[in-house]
Amino acid sequence: MSTDNKVPEIRFKGFSEDWEKRLLGSLCLIGDIDHRMPESKTTGIPYLMTGDFHGINGLDFNCAKLISIEDYEQLSKKIKPEFGDILFARYASIGSVRYVETDTKFLISYSCAILKTNNTTYGKYLFYFFQTERTQSQLELDINTGSQRNIGIDSLKSLLVALPKSVEQAQIGNVFQKFDSLINQHQQKHDKLSNIKKAMLEKMFPKQGETIPKIRFKDLNGEWAYTPLSKIADKYDNLRIPVTAKDRISGNTPYYGANGIQGYIEGYTHDGEYVLLAEDGANDLKNYPIQYVNGKVWVNNHAHVLKAKERYSNLFLKYALVSIDFEPFLVGGGRSKLNASVMMDLEIAFTENIEEQAAIGDYFQKLDTLINQHQQLITKLNNIKQACLSKMFV
Repeated sequence: MSTDNKVPEIRFKGFSEDWEKRLLGSLCLIGDIDHRMPESKTTGIPYLMTGDFHGINGLDFNCAKLISIEDYEQLSKKIKPEFGDILFARYASIGSVRYVETDTKFLISYSCAILKTNNTTYGKYLFYFFQTERTQSQLELDINTGSQRNIGIDSLKSLLVALPKSVEQAQIGNVFQKFDSLINQHQQKHDKLSNIKKAMLEKMFPKQGETIPKIRFKDLNGEWAYTPLSKIADKYDNLRIPVTAKDRISGNTPYYGANGIQGYIEGYTHDGEYVLLAEDGANDLKNYPIQYVNGKVWVNNHAHVLKAKERYSNLFLKYALVSIDFEPFLVGGGRSKLNASVMMDLEIAFTENIEEQAAIGDYFQKLDTLINQHQQLITKLNNIKQACLSKMFV
């Protein structure tokens, strides 16, 4: 870490003193539990690992391994996590941190260091100090490379920390805690809407073998029919064009591949209303990024291009496809594919009622709009937070 800067670029009014530099080991007790993997139990004390970190500052106790009270007592003789401590990942996702905000009795694997500050101001301040790009870059220099990357306790103790007075520490911690609170609020709304969408997809489209959905709009009735995709949509894969490094230039036209939008390009391969479906599922076999587009697009050779026949809705077609689990129909090895012939022979549950198609397509499009709005706010807040982290710490 640079030793030149003594004050941050952005500062609260009323503070002017230089920040002092201290070794992390002089600010807090740093240690880890005994290096022994305890036996799993059906009941007992949660034993967390870095895989149980989630969200901004979440700890997943529901899926955590459980150990006996005897193992807990043995392994935690040296140190154990408590309210106000910082958990620091020393292996795997090195540098990830969690601030303990629970009185729940638990243990954290020796893959994490436990930092005890005995000072809530230090604790919150250090929690955000570790999240700065500058600190993460410094930690990267101290990582031991080998069969498994890791950072040692001694390296953590010798990490140089720029530290203001406790009042300023508290204000900095409060600002970033408010950022995290806002991000969490939008994440919870995003997740709630996503869960609603998932549940409604299961209920507004008939289950396999059934012809009537569990939930319908008022005054809509009649059975749905199963028909091959080729009877309700046309395929335009012959217009797909690979995107080379030379093609990746700035432009206004979005280009799509197996992972949705890949970027922007000049020119286009399709102009109009289409549904795009990933051809290969190397990244996520269960959640294909099925897209509805209406306009000029460039589609590369990793996405199928479908267009609903005249009496069918493209928007409805999209969500009918979203409701299907394509994984059983994939072929191939490491980069499994959905062959065009297999796709077009799939039996799709479809309603012939144009009003019902429109109502369902509109309903799910509105849900997607709300989900995307929250995701955009999450991204925006995270970007602002990162910018402030870089300017409010030395």
